[in-house]
Amino acid sequence: MTKGLSLEQDLRLLINNPKYSDIEILCEDEKKLHACRAILAARSEVFDKLLYNGMKETYENQISFPKINSAGMEIILEYIYTGSVKKESLTKDNIIEAFYAADYFQLSDLQDFITKTIKSTNFVKDYSPELLTKVSEIMPLTEDNIILILLVETVANLPLNSIEFGRLSITGLKYLLSITYEKETPFATQEYEVFRYSAILAAKQVSDNVYRNLMERLPTLDQIENLIEVENKLLIDHQKVTKELEPLVKYIDFKRIKTHILANFIEPLGIIPTEIICSAYRNTALLSNYNLSDFRGKAINESGYVWDETVCTYFSSSLFELFYKSGPKIIIKDNGEIVQALEGCSLSRSVRAKITLENKGIFEWDVIIEKSCSRFCVGVCASEYFNYEIAAGLQSTVWALGSSGHVRNSGISIEYYCPPFGDGTEITVHLDMNRRTCSFTINGIKYREVSEWNLPSKLHPVVSLKYPGRFRIQPHKNS
Repeated sequence: MTKGLSLEQDLRLLINNPKYSDIEILCEDEKKLHACRAILAARSEVFDKLLYNGMKETYENQISFPKINSAGMEIILEYIYTGSVKKESLTKDNIIEAFYAADYFQLSDLQDFITKTIKSTNFVKDYSPELLTKVSEIMPLTEDNIILILLVETVANLPLNSIEFGRLSITGLKYLLSITYEKETPFATQEYEVFRYSAILAAKQVSDNVYRNLMERLPTLDQIENLIEVENKLLIDHQKVTKELEPLVKYIDFKRIKTHILANFIEPLGIIPTEIICSAYRNTALLSNYNLSDFRGKAINESGYVWDETVCTYFSSSLFELFYKSGPKIIIKDNGEIVQALEGCSLSRSVRAKITLENKGIFEWDVIIEKSCSRFCVGVCASEYFNYEIAAGLQSTVWALGSSGHVRNSGISIEYYCPPFGDGTEITVHLDMNRRTCSFTINGIKYREVSEWNLPSKLHPVVSLKYPGRFRIQPHKNS
């Protein structure tokens, strides 16, 4: 390679190159990297104070970082020498170590770049349990740790049963449970399943035999409904499991677990202290938390039911609106709960909710027709190919119930699903993502599943309306 054509390329030749180095960096994993002390000091205040402090580091040709491994340090060197880091240099195996090292060396621009890379790639989506495990191992638990908050939010949105054992460590799980404990944050897993996952993970640390035994003794909530006989005896090696489970127990909200499950499945194992079990029983006996949800925080299917303001921005900036210099035709108000079509909105517009409904689970929400209009629809839509300007029932990626009582998708109508409806109607949408089916309840009367629909794996609530329509959305509350 010809030198002198690119400063960045020439500086890359110096990275970890013994020929142009005068100091060795000894990392946590005992790997040695080579560097130039003058470059390090010029680019980092931390290195400057370490290497030119007048003490032994000033004169020795080696410096040690027992808490930073070589994968993270290599990213630091790339950034210090060139002022940038190639995206392909960051992988799921080094990105957390790189963020920790950037924090240690006070390289805030590098931290920002790593954060943006995590958000803009599939790292979080594909590897959030593993990344949360790494964060828990090397970084302190602080409320201002943006990577930790991002990973906790992502993993909290995953049903724990969907995370294979081995992807999330006990320490990583402790971070997740401690940050979400008694907080009003969305959480996808019912509290019994939180306990079940925690206990099985603890058992796996003891032995494969104990792990298999506990898997047999702790059914899922779906399996519990069909069980007739329950084994009622102590778990083998229950004291060892208790010790492994100890860091997690105080972050499991046992009062959210139904008493018959506590009595029949948890208490007989002998792995939860008696005082915790008694406290949960007492809480129910006093009826102080009679209506307490079995989800910590907000269940995923009860949060995020607000209309997406994108529709307002879309129409306010469209060529039609700019040409006629008129105001928006659709507005969102009441903290996102109400969508309203204003005078002049003579054609049906489609509006979807912010929440994304995916993975397994049953989702239910209400749409209340506070003011009706002609030919409106209520239903679900996919993220792909959604069009705000076209009525919901005409779109190929929208599945909706129309005010005429017909259900529609892509212009294909199934007639006489229910009677026509209008002002004051309360519609409950029942979306079963386990079986990919949808049904509707109209003013308390539930109608059949629309088996003719082929629903995708990711959906949003949707409506279409025009003037003078005004619709409210809210999570459905069972009686």
